[in-house]
Amino acid sequence: MTALQPQSAAAPAVRSVSVLGATGSIGKSTVDLLAGHRDRFRTEALTGHKNVTLLAEQARKLGAAIAVIGDESLYGELKAALAGSGTEAAAGAQAVIDAAAHPADWTMAAIVGTAGLKPTLAAIGQGRTVALANKESIVAAGPLMLAAVRQSGATLLPVDSEHNAVFQVLNPEQRGGLARIILTASGGPFLRKTRAELAGITPAEAVRHPNWAMGAKISVDSATMMNKSLEIIEASYLFEVPDEKIDVLIHPQSIVHSMIEYIDGSILAQMGAADMRTPIAHTLGWPARIATTGQRLDLSGALSMQFEPVDMARFPAINLARAAVRAGAGHPVVLNAANEVAVEAFLGGRLSFDKIENLAGEALQRADIGRISGMDDVIALDAAARAIAENALRALQ
Repeated sequence: MTALQPQSAAAPAVRSVSVLGATGSIGKSTVDLLAGHRDRFRTEALTGHKNVTLLAEQARKLGAAIAVIGDESLYGELKAALAGSGTEAAAGAQAVIDAAAHPADWTMAAIVGTAGLKPTLAAIGQGRTVALANKESIVAAGPLMLAAVRQSGATLLPVDSEHNAVFQVLNPEQRGGLARIILTASGGPFLRKTRAELAGITPAEAVRHPNWAMGAKISVDSATMMNKSLEIIEASYLFEVPDEKIDVLIHPQSIVHSMIEYIDGSILAQMGAADMRTPIAHTLGWPARIATTGQRLDLSGALSMQFEPVDMARFPAINLARAAVRAGAGHPVVLNAANEVAVEAFLGGRLSFDKIENLAGEALQRADIGRISGMDDVIALDAAARAIAENALRALQ
């Protein structure tokens, strides 16, 4: 796996850790695991966006050195909530980046959206292990991020259940025999609905995933399969394979998280319960393994596993992603930014569910996409794409 630097030294007996996005879905699962292994991990920094109460509770539970709230106006509230705990309080976007740059053996990068890009890069710059749960950052800046990994000597471990599964079963010594990567997708809550039936879908329905407990944004992305579409781009970058070697299969049970097919016909699969604590624990303990209290598959029971091809007319996001990664340059930046605008508009009642992919496609057509030579270009194009998407949104309303 040339995109993921191998860890050359043995992990310390007590590993220092930081969690970026501690109050989100992935962050809460990470904190839960850390709380169960206090003898193995020392918490340096925790960050959250607006949930002061939860962030302070987590910091006290783990004895964190510093807790940072992204909303600067909440600094006083956080400081008061941490009084007497020994945890330092900080607030604001720059404070989040500073916390990410704080030395730690292992950092969970779980800030949702491109807001997590700069903190993730700051963590990578430390040259330690970064567990990547923020797919939007690598979709928007994959080549730049991986270049930073190589330059710093950091170890980048995928947390997404699909990419973590690939990481576990893809033998680096047999990359030459790789035929394809097969990502599985549950199909979300509306798998059997037609496009015509999607217009009246409400946000409450869209965030109710049948298998996984996730945040609102990623739940909507799962329902449109934009989540899987972005994962195609992520897999292409992480494992350095063209998108033609990355397939997607609908697997409603979410038991097999990904598969690898070799040229001799062998297919290797990683299986597990639909519980994000499993891939998080894999990265937290890597290269060793740690125990979790998460769900387990009951292999003695009657397991039913179905696989079927993706209906591209039903899930147009897949082809949008393939076109974007093939075009390269800033196309994935625009796709990701426009989708974030579209999902926010849907959750806010400004866009119907069936128009989410339309808005992303419209932004790709309208955007003036030039070369991406540095992070400033990514940030500028991201902002421009959001403005284009907002203008296109008015036409779709």
